[in-house]
Amino acid sequence: MPDALAALEDALTALGSVPTLAEMPRRTLSDKGIAGPTAAHVIEEVHAPFNLAYLTFTTGSSAFQTIVGVTHAELPDRLAVARTLFGRLHLGAGARMVVTYPPLVNVFSAQALAGCGIAWTHLARSSRDALLVAACREAPQVILGESSFLRATLEQATALGLRSRMPRGCVLLCAGTPLDPELLPVAETFGYAVHDLYGCQEFGWLALDGRPLRDDVVLVRSPLGDPWRELVVGGLPTGDSFLVSEAGHVCDRVGRIITYRRERTHPDYEVIVTHTTAPSADTVAKTARTILRIKSRVVKVAPDLVTGATATRLLLLPGMASPGAASAQPIVIEGPQATRLFDRLLEAQRDLQRTAKADPAWIKRR
Repeated sequence: MPDALAALEDALTALGSVPTLAEMPRRTLSDKGIAGPTAAHVIEEVHAPFNLAYLTFTTGSSAFQTIVGVTHAELPDRLAVARTLFGRLHLGAGARMVVTYPPLVNVFSAQALAGCGIAWTHLARSSRDALLVAACREAPQVILGESSFLRATLEQATALGLRSRMPRGCVLLCAGTPLDPELLPVAETFGYAVHDLYGCQEFGWLALDGRPLRDDVVLVRSPLGDPWRELVVGGLPTGDSFLVSEAGHVCDRVGRIITYRRERTHPDYEVIVTHTTAPSADTVAKTARTILRIKSRVVKVAPDLVTGATATRLLLLPGMASPGAASAQPIVIEGPQATRLFDRLLEAQRDLQRTAKADPAWIKRR
């Protein structure tokens, strides 16, 4: 009589329908385009869900660094933003970019940079010395990094007598922190253009030199009061408020959003979904929970939600700590254009429900 255990083992080896650890798909730092050193992180392997294109994390400027999930449905818009951005910089396919802080690639997505034909490299070490070596050896057209770090590096190039070895006509793309105004005169002596890039890991890049990079970016009244305005993208508040000036941005007088004059909005707006294109209220409720978990934004569903609507409608309500919150009129964000980011996340939720991958060793029963 055959050994039942041996037969089971043979069948498992030959016909196993679920992967072993060695067979599981892997998404590495190289796959995400962020295979460079940072002094602020460790490298940790995680089990990442199939419904996310990749994981990243916030900068930690207002709290602990927090995990952010980017869905597959968001990638086309991030590609469109990258094309708009590099188009404004007059940089085409084949342009070379040195990225000083690897996680900044996640704000683009590696797929977006590859789709634009941008070649990017990282520093050998997370230091100004390493940036100087990379700039002199690689002669990039673009250097992406924090503005004070770039300023200090240029000053070091002068002190070390390396100005003549630095690349010509380079674009300094400043991101991650408010623009350091002292960079501008230093960069000018090198003949470098300086651009101020604003965005976040949750939503991607949103403005270049005070001009929106997406057509679902709107400015609404801020709980901070005049003259501040909060930036809302696709119906979701960013939590950042800016001065808006007709005098324009220091890097582009056409840009009205003064992104280097930024304040955290307090208290936050509440987002209420009142109308949805989805046929099911349950899908919208799940989307709201998804947004909380992967974007750290609170979205609530109105008890009288209208399903199957022609367009999404969101209400932004001032937090209860806002002066006059009880009497303040809600801000209405009406789709389809102005709610596109929210609708992308709704799309991602619907895709998950249609194609969810279950683990037979872990099945939740109702």
